[in-house]
Amino acid sequence: MEHRTIIILWITVSLILLQNPSNVQGRYHYHKKTSKRSQSPTPSPESPESPEPVAPSTPVAPSTPSTSPPNVPSDPYPDDPGNNSNTTDSTFNVMSFGAVGDGDADDTMAFRDAWKAACAVESAVILAPADYCFKITSTIFSGPCKPGLVFQVDGILMAPDGPKAWPKADSNKQWLVFYRLDQMTFTGSGTIEGNGQKWWELPCKPHRGPNGSTASGPCDSPAMIRFFMSTNLVVSGLTIQNSPMFHMKFDGCEGVQIEKLLISSPKLSPNTDGIHIENTKSVGIYDSKISNGDDCISIGTGCANVDIMGVTCGPSHGISIGSLGVHNSQACVSNITVRNVVIRESDNGVRIKTWQGGTGCVSGILFENINMDNVMNCMLVDQYYCLSKACLNQTSAVYVTDLTYRMIKGTYDVRRPPIHFACSETVACTNITLSEVELYPHEGELMDDPFCWNAYGTQETPTIPPIECLQDGKPEGLAEVQYTC
Repeated sequence: MEHRTIIILWITVSLILLQNPSNVQGRYHYHKKTSKRSQSPTPSPESPESPEPVAPSTPVAPSTPSTSPPNVPSDPYPDDPGNNSNTTDSTFNVMSFGAVGDGDADDTMAFRDAWKAACAVESAVILAPADYCFKITSTIFSGPCKPGLVFQVDGILMAPDGPKAWPKADSNKQWLVFYRLDQMTFTGSGTIEGNGQKWWELPCKPHRGPNGSTASGPCDSPAMIRFFMSTNLVVSGLTIQNSPMFHMKFDGCEGVQIEKLLISSPKLSPNTDGIHIENTKSVGIYDSKISNGDDCISIGTGCANVDIMGVTCGPSHGISIGSLGVHNSQACVSNITVRNVVIRESDNGVRIKTWQGGTGCVSGILFENINMDNVMNCMLVDQYYCLSKACLNQTSAVYVTDLTYRMIKGTYDVRRPPIHFACSETVACTNITLSEVELYPHEGELMDDPFCWNAYGTQETPTIPPIECLQDGKPEGLAEVQYTC
């Protein structure tokens, strides 16, 4: 009896459901109406695999252009951050512009064309890829460009091999020039090769003429990399080597950060300064290694607010301010800090060099926590700088003041006294401060005592070796005003 009753109830419920299907189909037809209002295609009701539709946004008619920006190179950040199909839109690989990269073909035009294209795109990257060697001739990479431009060298960038290979139409005073740029980065894991050997052997170079002389004749040699009239620059990560002359030169720039560079050329390569700055302000040089045949870092006139830290120099001619005041010119340098530096096997340590007859001022100089390893002239002020024996004393000179030497330690080459302050006879050096200076002979014994001439300052701690020639106070009658900048 109970079994028959259950069967009757089941048949009754089934008949009710067949007469009232709206609980499923009603939901479907509701969404179909919404889709019809928006003119959007809907999934076929006959397709059981179609997902349940949702109310779509109003589409754009086919004849109406899209109002969203297209994903083109000028738009390096496409609307969809998850879309990686356009991640190279702002990367300009020089291979795509016809570069060969075999070290023999002239790839100059490929680099110029890539530069021109990238210059017009914000945050663009010019890429010289790894595993290729690109030979290019003297080129000016000129701005202004859109901000954020990156020149990334992961391969080898190579100059022509010596004066005879240098195109006659090109300037032989510079190779790669970056001009009128803002917010530009020069970086990469690659190498910039200067091929300087044949330039160093010109008879006009020091000691390259007959019997070790310096012969007359054409002597211009290209600076390897020059930044001119530019702001907010970063140079990092590169190996820069064998420049015909200066490896890197900054002139008329402001806001420069240099870090993690490896700069090298042979010890006897002439005039191969590592980094030279002139008329340039707000500079940081950090965590780099420099070995070359001239100044590791040289600071010319017109420089201010320079911070050098974590640099290893040597062999080299040390870190120099100058030369300044040549041809009776005015020179101004201020607020220079050199700290946490190692100088080894070098002809000089930290040096200030000025010509007789100049005017201007060097002030606010701090040398701190510097380790010397077998260095001649560890601490040198030379106001009688001259490249020949024909220079005469003059009554004017660049005024040198506010020098601090703190925690200068290590060893010196005994052929020269480790401390040498040769100030102008008419314009004394003033306010020199010595603290924790401890310098010992690398080998042998000190031949000459530290030397001072017209130098005034104080010793906060005893100096090793003892320096008895530094005068207390200030000289009488020094007209400081006329020497300020």
